[in-house]
Amino acid sequence: MQRKAYVPGVAALLAVLLAGCTGGSDDDGPTDNSNPGRAGTASATAEPGRYNTLPQACGAVSRGTLDSLLPGIREIADETQRETAYTGEATLTYDTDRKAGCRWKVQSADATDHLFVDFERVVSYDNAVSDDSQAEALFAEKVTAADLPVPTASETTTGNASASPAAGTTPSAASPSPSSSSSASTSASPSVSTTPADLQPRLLDDLGDEAFVDDVLAGSGSTTEQRTVTVAFRTSNVIVTIQYEEQPATVGTVPDSKEMQDRARKMAAQLADSLAG
Repeated sequence: MQRKAYVPGVAALLAVLLAGCTGGSDDDGPTDNSNPGRAGTASATAEPGRYNTLPQACGAVSRGTLDSLLPGIREIADETQRETAYTGEATLTYDTDRKAGCRWKVQSADATDHLFVDFERVVSYDNAVSDDSQAEALFAEKVTAADLPVPTASETTTGNASASPAAGTTPSAASPSPSSSSSASTSASPSVSTTPADLQPRLLDDLGDEAFVDDVLAGSGSTTEQRTVTVAFRTSNVIVTIQYEEQPATVGTVPDSKEMQDRARKMAAQLADSLAG
């Protein structure tokens, strides 16, 4: 008996639903309501990034810049070998519009220098997220991975060193990195007390949309000390990373932090200008 009473109720419900659907087909209201929804989604699609291609990485660095960062390149006597050194070696990539890089390695009587430049064009596959926003998120991950140290009280009050905006530094919330901190304190500058805050890994406010410099010194004692300076910056949806390494030929010689940072930052500024142009 209960089942017989249930079936007519279901039939009545279906009849109401079918009547509603039939009425909807004659009424333009639901169709109009659905169209604005689709149009709204289309209009909410995030803007694409400024860049839809990348420069040829090995040709992006001028010879004058290579002469500065790789002093031994001018010492190469053989012209063919020297030209090969200037050309560099392109990194393997399957889409040069999304990823492009180049490496150089040059030995001199004093040191071996390595230079690497990487271009990455970021594309968002989420219609609600712009290419720029996606690139900003990826760059934030790079900053976190760099583990930039927070300046200590002694660093901000010693000598002329300062972590104020005038010094071009912005402290990161990340915890101090032992390797990064040691690189700042072991600079080859004559007066260590006046340089830590100026040369420690830090955010930069004068390069692209956002940028940072990292500085790590590895090796000590009976081994040669290799310094690696990394400068990375973002401009719109392109992230550029420069890695500059120097290993002296003589044990006990420490690569100069300020000199290497200045060279790498100058190169980064040139690349940023070329992208902007």
